[in-house]
Amino acid sequence: MDNSKFQKIINRPQPKNITALQSFLGFANFFCHFIKDYSKKITALISLLNKDSPFIFNKEALSQFQIIKEALTTAPILSHFNPSLQAIVETDASDYALGAVLSQLND
Repeated sequence: MDNSKFQKIINRPQPKNITALQSFLGFANFFCHFIKDYSKKITALISLLNKDSPFIFNKEALSQFQIIKEALTTAPILSHFNPSLQAIVETDASDYALGAVLSQLND
């Protein structure tokens, strides 16, 4: 991912309403499988989506918003496969399952 895309995430302002929060969470949810304990890190943000509660972006919500933005912009970062870089294949298998990871080291 190029630096300008990181800057857009880093500089994204705190959501001011439910629609803006839904937009941010929709983006973040795309990467949720790659952020450890994602569901625990967004509890305060999810509670703001409750229609029976006022939208008050408190310190906990702000902290979680910053944590998710940081997780989206720090290593390891997902990116498109680059055929000019060396590919690393890691595999694991047992009698019941198998798995594989394809990765590349970026500068």
